[in-house]
Amino acid sequence: MHQSLGAKIGEGTTAEVYAWAPGRVVKLFKAGIPRRISVHEARMTRAVFAAGASAPEVFEEVTVEGRTGFVMARLDGPSLMQAAKSSLVSYAEAGVILAGRLHTVHTTAPPSDVPVLRDYMVSSLRYLGGGLSNTVATGILALIDRLSPRDGLCHGDPNPGNVMLTAEGPKLIDWIAAMRAPAALDLASAHVVLTELAPHFADDPERPLAINAAMQKAYAKLAGASPSALAATVEPYLPVVRALVLLGGAVPTQSATLAQRLEADFSA
Repeated sequence: MHQSLGAKIGEGTTAEVYAWAPGRVVKLFKAGIPRRISVHEARMTRAVFAAGASAPEVFEEVTVEGRTGFVMARLDGPSLMQAAKSSLVSYAEAGVILAGRLHTVHTTAPPSDVPVLRDYMVSSLRYLGGGLSNTVATGILALIDRLSPRDGLCHGDPNPGNVMLTAEGPKLIDWIAAMRAPAALDLASAHVVLTELAPHFADDPERPLAINAAMQKAYAKLAGASPSALAATVEPYLPVVRALVLLGGAVPTQSATLAQRLEADFSA
């Protein structure tokens, strides 16, 4: 039976979320987004939910008015970004919450069908690689090979906008970039987004900087490491994250800056 869309709940770069049925929403990808993107995110979300990570349950994949998407459990509550902007939580508290969610993800056994970092990067370069020079593309893969990342579960895009504060506790959404990689990749991703990108368009540039500082400090405590030791582990993954962000095209206003940083990273 055809299900009509309810009210629009949210919108991102590639998709919109609508009310669907009691306790459920549908994430519909915008016109022109390949079906493989929707299929991949549904598959990743199902996999990490089954593994016990704090992801929404996916019920079915759908096509509505020519747009592909999937139906998932509705997570009621503000995002961590909204809560920090409206002072429901302090910036420091937001960092602690984000660190806790990430640590839980990183202590969850990675599902076998979640791609490993190198394969994820190779796929990204194949489909989206036009934005990187051959020097950078070759350098990124060589860097990953040198790092020989261990096999853990990463969210891939950990930021306050992807944490929902529900009555059952914080939940992570948008698992399209899930991959098997060390925790350092997620921490590097948060660092790049919150310190290199978000300050350029946030209403309060200090907010993302403060959240990242609190998150990295809290994560170090959870991991039983010193902040300096954790930072040293994260640093080699920063170019990898910059490449993934640039390939993903989520922040076009910062594309030139990211490209310049990457060229500098691999020009030596």
